[in-house]
Amino acid sequence: MISRIIRMWFVLALITIAVVGSRAALAQSGTEQKQPSLYNRLGGLAPISVVVSDFIDVLVPDPVLNANPAIDAARKRVPPPYLKYHVTAMVCQATGGPCQYHGRGMKESHAHLNITEREWDRMVTIFKEILAKHDVPEKESQELLKIVGSTKADIVVSNSGK
Repeated sequence: MISRIIRMWFVLALITIAVVGSRAALAQSGTEQKQPSLYNRLGGLAPISVVVSDFIDVLVPDPVLNANPAIDAARKRVPPPYLKYHVTAMVCQATGGPCQYHGRGMKESHAHLNITEREWDRMVTIFKEILAKHDVPEKESQELLKIVGSTKADIVVSNSGK
């Protein structure tokens, strides 16, 4: 009888050790409660590139933006596929994906365009419309808008009164 009780306690102890050990291993491996990157939550490179492509397709011919002669001239000089490539790489990298953006910095790329607050707001409006068109969830949309917003100081001219 005593040997049977000892065996039962021994089996219970082994089960407890196995359960506790497997939970510790899961926690250590990082598979427990680790949130996927924004890149992964957006679905990866394919959906990002589709959204960027649509965004550029609407942005490039926009009459509000092209009323700025510097923007209009840049649109005629820089082909949309080139913009799509660089913006896709930038979004991929900024959201935690494997891409590397190798283009110029935001300040260097936009300084000569004299982008105003009004033009910035128009671009953000277009971006929001494209995100909505593609049913990007609210949380991910807000994270993307925060990333875009972090570039504003390098893009918008500080004395834009338009």
